[in-house]
Amino acid sequence: MSSREEILSRLRKNTRETYDMPDLGSLNPITFSDPVAEFITKTTTTAGAGLIEMKTGDNLNDLIRQAYPDVTTVASNLPDVKAGIDPDTVADAKELMKIDVGVIEGKIGVAENACIWIPQQMKEKSVCFAVQRLIVVLSRDAIVNNMHEAYARIAASQEYFQQYKFGTFISGPSKTADIESALVYGAQAARALTVILR
Repeated sequence: MSSREEILSRLRKNTRETYDMPDLGSLNPITFSDPVAEFITKTTTTAGAGLIEMKTGDNLNDLIRQAYPDVTTVASNLPDVKAGIDPDTVADAKELMKIDVGVIEGKIGVAENACIWIPQQMKEKSVCFAVQRLIVVLSRDAIVNNMHEAYARIAASQEYFQQYKFGTFISGPSKTADIESALVYGAQAARALTVILR
């Protein structure tokens, strides 16, 4: 018996009470009368991200400059973004660490927690994490009430994993206060995040 199996065996032997898994079909996940409004509120409060609502006639590149006026280099593979670097063409993912702003597309927004589902849509997924500031472009039509609906949509769609097998939820700038209770931004990913809502 391996040490792993020995440990698991001891745990099973000393478990006093066991509980059946709940019937997920009987759960009533949270819903909102206006999921888009709830998503906007949660994004700008709970998640701590910026949010720009795109209006008819707005230019995406102008909104990127509005969000980060001092930007010098942009990385994106979105066709309507003027980017200096395309994450599909870099030789090494480390090149993206020098980028001021990465612009990516979110596929599903979740109103209950401001999470955005981002499947890997570029060769180098590090554009989602290594850049200083991240902009996520999201359609209003892609906003759902809760994580149950988001996972149901992901499970029903093969398009999210056609070329790459990676996806993640992102909900705001990376931050931690683990060390000496000092709040630090950019510990594991972008220091700032802005959602552009189409």
